Amino acid sequence: MLVRIVFALERMSNMGSLSEELAWRGFVNQTTFTDNNVLDGDPLSFYFGVDPSADSMHIGQLAMAMMIRHFIEHGHKATLLVGGATGMVGDPDGKAEERELKSVEEIEHNKAGIAAQYQSLFDGQPFDVVDNYDWFKDMNYLTFLRDIGKHVAVSQMLGRDFIQSRLGEGGAGISYAEFSYALIQGYDFLHLYREKGITLQIAGADQWGNSVTGVQLIRKIENAEANVWTAPLIINKTTGRKFGKSEEGAIWLDEKQTSVYQFYQFWLNVDDEGVIDYAKIYTLLTCAEIEELSQKQSENPGARPAQKRLAYEVTKLVHGEIAAESARRVTEVLFGGAAFDSLSGDDMELLAAEIPTAERGESVVDILTNSGITDSKGEARRLILGGAISVNGSKISDDQMLDHPALIKKGKNSFLLVR
Repeated sequence: MLVRIVFALERMSNMGSLSEELAWRGFVNQTTFTDNNVLDGDPLSFYFGVDPSADSMHIGQLAMAMMIRHFIEHGHKATLLVGGATGMVGDPDGKAEERELKSVEEIEHNKAGIAAQYQSLFDGQPFDVVDNYDWFKDMNYLTFLRDIGKHVAVSQMLGRDFIQSRLGEGGAGISYAEFSYALIQGYDFLHLYREKGITLQIAGADQWGNSVTGVQLIRKIENAEANVWTAPLIINKTTGRKFGKSEEGAIWLDEKQTSVYQFYQFWLNVDDEGVIDYAKIYTLLTCAEIEELSQKQSENPGARPAQKRLAYEVTKLVHGEIAAESARRVTEVLFGGAAFDSLSGDDMELLAAEIPTAERGESVVDILTNSGITDSKGEARRLILGGAISVNGSKISDDQMLDHPALIKKGKNSFLLVR
């Protein structure tokens, strides 16, 4: 035990450097740096980009945003790119088939959503936002081929795994537009180097090939040094699958696509094996705080202290403290035994969007039957007599009128809000 404490203290003492912070939190994958300690030296200008394939980022991109927060907090200068130009083509990497092109109107809508999330996630931090459509919209095609395409070998592009799979036997093939995507993204890096002195691109592991294209262009055309830093894709250790997918699909940052309550529940239900790693990646908790949380989790995993803290911290970061508190209170009422009357009006609205609702002024039997929770009044009465129905946390033994807001619970996980 003493050895563990000493090791933890030694590790916490190293958290002053960015390279140590990134390694501890799990943000190290491939890089063109020969020495990662360069991140601990003079400030670097870097960029990170998101294509507007949707009007919201998902939690895979949120992981990247969290890594960027650490770069900014250690003095590096951030430029965040919205890919208005690249979004018109669509990144083919990892896709088995050609993407459907989005309309200009849809791309404009999605760009606005991504830019707004940048502003929210990095509120209070220094950064610039750029759109690569601004430097591509008036570009001459022949000039691009002559000045940029001339410096990129086709053999290099053909060697990428996803290209081989698309062109190989049984592959869906690839259009010239998608084949050229890496060249377009590579030019982004070159342009930002020329205009803003940016020498580092930050990306996820799946963007390594696209990012390296930019490094090579800068080195060949400008005879200058440029680098890439990528973070690994996050894997659910229990399932072995990519983290962040639910049965309903991706977990989005936009509450219109993934509600605040659903967002909170996703984090609350992450696997025990990975929860501490997720806390390192998706929160700004310090090493000392996470060590303490890990200890509590080990002592009482059934109470899920790490999941509860993770759910609150990530929801607060994405949706704000008020929304996080509301999601926590609603969850405690539904599953933790907290009093129903502790919920505010806003909490009620959040809850009403997630579970069935009914109007007050009827008996419990009528409400259960009319709402479809039970198939008949007879079934409702039998459940009441059997102690399977509770109102506001207390089991009832006979029918009663409900002329006030209430939460009816059937069994363990079936709820009805009476408003």
